[in-house]
Order: sequence, then structure tokens, then C-alpha cells
Amino acid sequence: MLNPFTTSIEKLSTYTRNLKISTSLPSREGLTVQATISILYRVNPKRIHVVLRRAEKNYESNLILSIFRSASADVCARYPAKDMHSGRRSKIEHAIQKRMTEVLSKRGFIVEAVLLKNISLPPRLANSIEQRLSAEQDAMRMRYILEREKQEAQRKKIEAMGERDAQKIRSQGITEKLLRMRYIEAFERLAKSSNSKVIITSGSKSPVLTLPATNKKKHHQEREQHPSDGK
Repeated sequence: MLNPFTTSIEKLSTYTRNLKISTSLPSREGLTVQATISILYRVNPKRIHVVLRRAEKNYESNLILSIFRSASADVCARYPAKDMHSGRRSKIEHAIQKRMTEVLSKRGFIVEAVLLKNISLPPRLANSIEQRLSAEQDAMRMRYILEREKQEAQRKKIEAMGERDAQKIRSQGITEKLLRMRYIEAFERLAKSSNSKVIITSGSKSPVLTLPATNKKKHHQEREQHPSDGK
């Protein structure tokens, strides 16, 4: 039972709040990194009474920000500046969130996430990182070209070996008898043709051909000239 005349009611939102700030973060080398940070937090409904008793009304700037600056300075000072701009940034974010949770959970707050955004490295360090990344890309491109040339050379080698084996197989299958038989077959196809033709042979080594009777009756002439006797 509450007496409405002597009791005051204060309301606190338990929705997630996004606290955005721009600040400087220290690095292990002693450099200063500019960054925009989003702190996602909310009040723990089960510990609202603790927040009302211990936290001031302006707890966001007096409590949340103060604890964040302390936690971020401790965590970021252990990492080089380039890690804040690389894939290890998530590790830094989780470390800051963990440090803040250790303190704020006792005071009735839940830190959901700490997000580092818009990281601005010192100019000299940024140029150095860009040059290193460019050199790595050039090395990767050269390795790709060398690998491609190596594969192309291997392909040509295999193709040459296949052609050599094919020629070897064909040469082993060609004999004197086979060549003579192909020679005779070619002459026979020519003899069956109805057109006039001149056949140049190797003389006495050429096979004797018997022309079909049908071809003898035609008026086309067939002359066979032998280089040995000039006929």
C-alpha cells in the first residue's frame, strides 16, 4: 500500500539506449586514434531500485561515459593502432564491453555492445598500411601469374607427350606392305574414274594395273608417264 500524498513516483526507461560519442583512443605505440563509438546499454528491470538509489539523474554522462573512458583506455593501450582498423577490432570491442559490464552490472545497467566506428588512423600509419596492403596484393597477383604459367607449361608438356605417343603408334603401324596396298587402292580409284588423267609413278616399282572393260570403251585417254623412260 502506498500513500499517494507522501509517495513520489519516478519512471525509468528499460529500452536499449544508443550513446554515441567521438573520442580519442590511445594505442600501444603511444599514437592517438580518432573514433566514433556507439555504446548500447539499458537499465536492468530487476535492479531499477539500485539505479534510483545510487545513480544520479544524469547518469549517462556522469557514470556510463566515465566508465567507458577508463575501460577503453585500459584495453586499447594493449593493442597496436592498426588492430583497431583490422579484423581484431571486434576483439577490442568485446574487451571494452566486458570491462564496463564488470562495473555497471552492479549498478543496475546492462551493456549490450560497444561498437567502434569511423576509425581514423594517424596519416603516416595509414599510408604505411596502404603501402603494405598494396605490396601484398602485388605479391598475390605475381603468385597467381606464376601459377598460371606453370599450369600452362604443364599443359603444353602433356599435349606434346600425347602427340609424340600418337606419332609413335602411327609409325609402328605403317609397314611396307600396308603402303603398297594403299598405293594400289589409290591407282584403282583413279583407273575407275571416267575423266582424263596423267599419272606420274616411280616407273618399274609401280604396280601393274588392269583397267575395267567399261573404262576402255570410253573416249577419254589415260596416259601414264614414267620418270625413268620419259613416257
